Amino acid sequence: MTRGAAVTGDAAIDRIEVLAYRIPTDGPGGRESDGTLEWDATTCVVVLASAAGQTGLGYTYGDVAVAHLIDSTLAGIALGADAFAPPVLWRAMSAGLRNAGRPGVGSMAMAAVDIAVWDLRARLLGRPLLATLPAFHDHVPVYGSGGFTNYPLDRLASQLAGWVDQGIPRVKMKISRHPEEDPARLAAARKAIGDESALMTDSNGACGRKQALDWARRLRAEYGVCWLEEPVSSDDIEGLRLLRDRGPGGLDIAAGEYGFVLPDFAGLLAGGAVDCLQADVTRCGGITGLLRVAGLAAGYQIDLSAHCAPAVSAHAFCAVQHLRHLEYFHDHVRAESILFDGVLTPAGGALWPDRSAPGLGLTLRAADAARYQVHGGTHALPS
Repeated sequence: MTRGAAVTGDAAIDRIEVLAYRIPTDGPGGRESDGTLEWDATTCVVVLASAAGQTGLGYTYGDVAVAHLIDSTLAGIALGADAFAPPVLWRAMSAGLRNAGRPGVGSMAMAAVDIAVWDLRARLLGRPLLATLPAFHDHVPVYGSGGFTNYPLDRLASQLAGWVDQGIPRVKMKISRHPEEDPARLAAARKAIGDESALMTDSNGACGRKQALDWARRLRAEYGVCWLEEPVSSDDIEGLRLLRDRGPGGLDIAAGEYGFVLPDFAGLLAGGAVDCLQADVTRCGGITGLLRVAGLAAGYQIDLSAHCAPAVSAHAFCAVQHLRHLEYFHDHVRAESILFDGVLTPAGGALWPDRSAPGLGLTLRAADAARYQVHGGTHALPS
């Protein structure tokens, strides 16, 4: 294993670099869609944090505004902070965002910096990030995710079957944008993956309560679907609880990917709204924020599923006691393979963090990524 620099005492963060990359989608006509949104690109905001001759890498997915917020507020807070104490910096960033707003863009900006500092800490210690966390697992099961609503049937079937052929035993598709088209899409998906593979669905909050309840019953009875994500808006706690209580057995109701601050997750859990909670490490305040959410889920004895960002989630979610699985999302898998060296490939239906590399094991492919760059900023302590 490559060892980091020998460090004693505090290691002050002396440089923060903030970069943003906008990567066009590869969907039909350059677009992709789900139940409530259509998009033509994925923007990844990357943070590089340096101390004692080492550099850590963190990132989030969101508007370029995230990068501007890091530049204007969080970089100044991070400079001079102790790289060995990410939670201390996390608390300072949280306080610093009081007037700007912590949920949403604020929490995503915190996440990118926090992940970079955790990665930096592991690199300074010369250890893989997994080994520096309170890990319960050494791998994270995955499910293939894509199946966008604008995919023609042949591409939908090919994508889902491709994941099964890779040994991933569970796949997810988007539904509810054009409900009249979903029976044919679901039938094509089930035929493509066979009867033994798990079929999961995501409405992205597109349905009303009664419509969602009707679909929940059909999904389970006609297509053997085992997972219905955001059948109604995540803001509708009572609606999610209705689906959980009155939906068919064997169909789990899931939500939480748009949770930013701890009360977002507490509301879903206290409201009895989900069979499985979701969290996105790049939205909920990074690894420090995720550890708080994981403790909350454990208190309710509810499983936690990782939303996307596989390159960092594969390490971070090993520290989740009640782990279900990780969303191996097409757009993020593609973006991370373009931007980084060291990304992981599923083996046996799971991602296994690389124990031979320090930190996340990622390196920014700056030259290859340059064509997609839409923002860049650098901050440093005075020399």
